[in-house]
Amino acid sequence: MYYDQLLKIVEQQTGAGPQVAERAVQATLRTLSERLSKDESRDLLRELPPEAMPWLYTERDPETFGVEEFLRRVAERAGVDVEAAGRHTRAVFWAMGQAVSPEEFADMAADLPDDFEALVAEAGRGYVEIVPAGEFLAGVAERAGLDYSGARRATEAALETLAERIAPGKVEDLVGQLPVQLHAPLKRGVGGGSGRELPLEEFVRRIATREGVSPERAREHAKAVFTMLRESIAGEEYADLAGRLPDEYRTLLPRP
Repeated sequence: MYYDQLLKIVEQQTGAGPQVAERAVQATLRTLSERLSKDESRDLLRELPPEAMPWLYTERDPETFGVEEFLRRVAERAGVDVEAAGRHTRAVFWAMGQAVSPEEFADMAADLPDDFEALVAEAGRGYVEIVPAGEFLAGVAERAGLDYSGARRATEAALETLAERIAPGKVEDLVGQLPVQLHAPLKRGVGGGSGRELPLEEFVRRIATREGVSPERAREHAKAVFTMLRESIAGEEYADLAGRLPDEYRTLLPRP
C-alpha cells in the first residue's frame, strides 16, 4: 500500500480533511514507536510505506504506559482532544490492518497490553464507529435529569456494578464497543470479581452506594445508562447482554 492510500483510508474513516488525517497518522505512529518493542517496530516497517519510517522507527526500549496515556500523547501531538484522538487512532489502526499482513498485525497487537483491544479490534472485524464518551454521558444526563458530572458518576457506578454481574468475556465485549473513557469502571468491576449472582435489589443498592444517591434515584439513573448502552453498541451485542440478565432486571432495561 502507498502512503497516500493509507492517508486516504484514515481520511475516509474519520471524515476529516487530509491534513488532519496525516497528523493523526504521524501522531499515532510516533506514540506507537514509544510503546512497541524495537523488533516489532522494525517488523511493521517492513510492510508499511517507507514514509512511515521517521515516525515509527525507534532505537529505544519500549515504555509501559496503557491506552489512556497512549491517547493522551496522540491528542497532544495531533492537536485534538482525547475523544477525537480515540477516533483517529482507531482509524489509523484500521488502515494499518489493510496495509500489513494479518500475521504481522496480530504480532503488533500481541505486543500491546490488553487494554488496547478497543483500538485494534476493528482491523480484524471491520471498522465500527464507537460513540464518543461525551455523547454517551450527555444522553445519560438528558434521560436522568443530571448534569454532566452527575451523569459520569451514574454511568461509572452502573457500569462497574454491571461488570460485577456479567461474565468477564461479556465485559471484554463491552470494552471493545465503548469509548476508552468508560473502560475504567468496567475493569474495576471485573477486578472485584465478575459473574456474581446479584438480585435486582442488591444490584441497585450497589449502584446507589457507589453513586452516593438513594436506591430510587439509582434505579432511574441505571435505566438511563442501559438506554444509552442499547443505543451505543451493536444490536446483537446489546441483545446478548440483556439476555444474560435475570428476568427481574427487565424493569431497568429500555423497552423495545
